[in-house]
Amino acid sequence: MPVMDQSSASHAPFRCGYVAIIGAPNVGKSTLMNALLRQKISIVTPKPQTTRHRVLGILSSDSAQIIFLDTPGIITPRYALQESMMLSATASIEDADVVVLLADASRRGQEEDEDLAFQHIHGMQKPVLLVLNKIDLVSKQELLPEIEAVARMHPFTAIIPVSALREDGTERIIPALVPLLPEHPPYFPLDIVSEQHQRFFVAELIREQVFLKAREEVPYATTVEIVEFSEREEGRWLIRAEIYVERDSQKGILIGKNGAMLREVGSAARREIERFLEHPVYLDLRVRVREKWRNDEAWLQRLGYGHDR
Repeated sequence: MPVMDQSSASHAPFRCGYVAIIGAPNVGKSTLMNALLRQKISIVTPKPQTTRHRVLGILSSDSAQIIFLDTPGIITPRYALQESMMLSATASIEDADVVVLLADASRRGQEEDEDLAFQHIHGMQKPVLLVLNKIDLVSKQELLPEIEAVARMHPFTAIIPVSALREDGTERIIPALVPLLPEHPPYFPLDIVSEQHQRFFVAELIREQVFLKAREEVPYATTVEIVEFSEREEGRWLIRAEIYVERDSQKGILIGKNGAMLREVGSAARREIERFLEHPVYLDLRVRVREKWRNDEAWLQRLGYGHDR
């Protein structure tokens, strides 16, 4: 279980609250949450818009509990799935006691989506921490003027430069967050790291490999549904999953010549799933076509996209 070092605050009142991590696509939100939890909860790929759901990660100690909400990157939506993703991000901001706005220090001011993210905190009354990520890609001479510039954009509670990938500077974030949380008993048991079930994480780990292995539009037209998850007393657990795409051509690409691509995705996903479940599994993947599923509201509901409390 991820544990905060709160030994010096043993006599302080217990603090607990929600912290939304928001920002433009590909700024490192999932990488940051994984670093803070010290274990992989959110999938991570080099491609933008990998995160589609609001992923909840829980960090607990004897004196505090932080419930992180890893959100989809803030964009201007082009279809129903993206609209659902933005509703999820907006709901997370509304639910949060504290907001962490993550920005890419190496690309500040160069992305339209980053401006959208900053607009979401305009006039916000709740505490906002600005975390400038990817400082390993920026010289100190460039970083200091950047910090001064962003400090004028909003009355941030703190501005913390980090490299989430290298876990450089991330140790400053938790001590900055805890005093901002309300005094409240824990919402969740202290020994869990997420409320989401195993099926959710297994589907995400499969989708992660599609994002890593497939190219161009195929990953974005893909979703994963777990159709069977059987725990066995002896031997491998059985997991059957269906990967949906929107067109026959995408199905052909994802399966690959003689099934090579699908085997590669399945093999890599199985290793990640076994590491996550700490148990050997038999993974059976099938690719199916569901035309325009990204714009089908009923289908999106079936697949669990959208926002919930």
